[in-house]
Amino acid sequence: MEPVFRQTLEAGAQVLGLELPGSLAALLERYADRLLIWNRKVNLTAVTAPAEVAEKHLLDSLLLLKVLGAARTLLDIGSGAGLPGLPIACARPDVSVLCCDSVAKKVAFVKAVAVELSLQNARGLVARASGAPEADGLPRAELVVSRAVSEPELWVPLGEKYLAAGGTLVAMLGRDADEARLAAIGQASGLALTGVRRFELPSSRSSRALACWRRAGS
Repeated sequence: MEPVFRQTLEAGAQVLGLELPGSLAALLERYADRLLIWNRKVNLTAVTAPAEVAEKHLLDSLLLLKVLGAARTLLDIGSGAGLPGLPIACARPDVSVLCCDSVAKKVAFVKAVAVELSLQNARGLVARASGAPEADGLPRAELVVSRAVSEPELWVPLGEKYLAAGGTLVAMLGRDADEARLAAIGQASGLALTGVRRFELPSSRSSRALACWRRAGS
């Protein structure tokens, strides 16, 4: 991997207030390296410049650490190449991460990388989330997230079906993160908006927001 990858990753983590020990940076670099190698044969990502992979995939995913809290199970729906699930599994070995996707080749990548990086807390599963956890073969989790379903109107009513008791549903958003609208979307599914954390990726200046909901009254 080019030196600019590590430079972007480490500098960005410092700006965003993310802890990035050398061992984690090395692990994420190995993940990124495998991602780009597999991408030559399997369509995993359109982002291939090392600096962009560091920022738009890894730092973007690691922002979830800001809202993970005491959760010990994470379900990443429509995970694709394991984003954001695998970077969280790298950073938090105490959290059990399940990355699911309906495309078998993408799940094969997740499984292979989990083995290569010795991520015993991460696994991949070929599954399509339909809103029926038992029928889908998917567990309920303490934190449920998806980068694949970016529209809150679609994501919230789907994702809430997979929440464990007291769990948190997270939407990963860009500039369009109006709190009144997000609160109303959650309310329609019996969820209360607990907060919206806003960030700016340091190199691209791209806006990011993490919206979080819990079941009303929990």
